[in-house]
Amino acid sequence: MATRVDFYVLESADDRTRLVCACRVIEKAFLQQLRVCVNLATPAEAESFDQLLWTFADRAFVPHALSHDGQGPAGPPPGTPVWIGVQAPIEADLLVNLAPAAPEFFEKYGRVADFVDAEPARRDAGRRRFGYYRDRGSKPETHNLAG
Repeated sequence: MATRVDFYVLESADDRTRLVCACRVIEKAFLQQLRVCVNLATPAEAESFDQLLWTFADRAFVPHALSHDGQGPAGPPPGTPVWIGVQAPIEADLLVNLAPAAPEFFEKYGRVADFVDAEPARRDAGRRRFGYYRDRGSKPETHNLAG
């Protein structure tokens, strides 16, 4: 069965808005007791997202672990529901892709959440990811988010 890919498309061109939207999707998955792998492009982006996931909402708490070297060990510490890394796939229910390119390992997940905003370069990269997923048998669905 093909991986389910959901694209969350934002009207804003603000990168923080896109990242906070991803935090909310991750929080929802955590509350549903799903394991999540978050993929970013660089170790610096992973560290920045790690901080945002701790602080994106006053009442939110999403336990997670960060791969400090960009590759990570074989997986997160036992019981960690969310793993943040760079091309560091772990066994999880949901892959959240925040990198400009689609990860080659996306097909090992039942579901992928991908995020696109109105910034031209990120929008173009999103179109390429959409095509990449589609060309590999997935049928990406788009969810237009206002505000």
